[in-house]
Amino acid sequence: MDINLPLILLIAVGVTGVVWLYDLVALRGPRLRAIEKLNEQFPDLEESQRGNNEAYAAAYVALAAEPVVVEYSKSFFPVLFLVFALRSFLIEPFQIPSESMVPTLEVGDFIAVNKFSYGIRMPVFRTKLIPIGSPERGDVMVFFPPNETRYFIKRVIGLPGDTVRYTNHELFINGVKAEQTLVEQENVTRMDQCIARGGRNVIVDEVVGDEAYRARKCSIPGRLSVDGTWHVPEGHYLMMGDNRDNSSDGREWGFVPEERVVGKAFAIWMHWDKLLSLPSFSRAGGI
Repeated sequence: MDINLPLILLIAVGVTGVVWLYDLVALRGPRLRAIEKLNEQFPDLEESQRGNNEAYAAAYVALAAEPVVVEYSKSFFPVLFLVFALRSFLIEPFQIPSESMVPTLEVGDFIAVNKFSYGIRMPVFRTKLIPIGSPERGDVMVFFPPNETRYFIKRVIGLPGDTVRYTNHELFINGVKAEQTLVEQENVTRMDQCIARGGRNVIVDEVVGDEAYRARKCSIPGRLSVDGTWHVPEGHYLMMGDNRDNSSDGREWGFVPEERVVGKAFAIWMHWDKLLSLPSFSRAGGI
């Protein structure tokens, strides 16, 4: 089961904030009045002497003590609120769990996602509050696919109103073919879907409009790369993984509604392949 961290953070911020507010409104006043009465019981003690008087000090500590729940809430609320605000409105980290975006992103990459590139949204509910920008063709975007609660990351290929065709690894957008240039043929021989079909993975530079990026494809197209045409409805986007024959994407499950957009991935900041391995920053940089 996937953990809904934004919802957990929202609940934690709400609970600790309510406890802190309740203490401020209902509990703090009686504590202060009790301390005032204590001071009246020691009229001969100067303020500088109170700490040295054992009877006064013991009584003061008992009266001024906050409930444990209040103490922890006041300590955690500012930190939780800051983390919640940063993750909700500015930048959120994600880890790449699959090979669907190879060669751009590898399994174990930690990426930073700009949460306001496509507008300020209400946390958890994702309702857009302030429109700022919209996804552009070629962006690497984090989103929720239709009927999914998990985050996905793919590349924006089709914008609202586009007609996209993908046939034998050739991409056409509104009838215009995307230029492809062979970069290299992989020499990796470990078994995967491509090699199992008798093919070989190759890396190409693909250009869509003004955006250039690298994609990986099998010399023998997989079922999602043989032939397909999609007409992107208004308010929706067609997403594809850069690893075209090893990606579950819009060619299979359809279009992403605008309200399910999360943000734009803009940088790799760390790579951590396995739990027992050491983190690496050799891949840090822009996407």
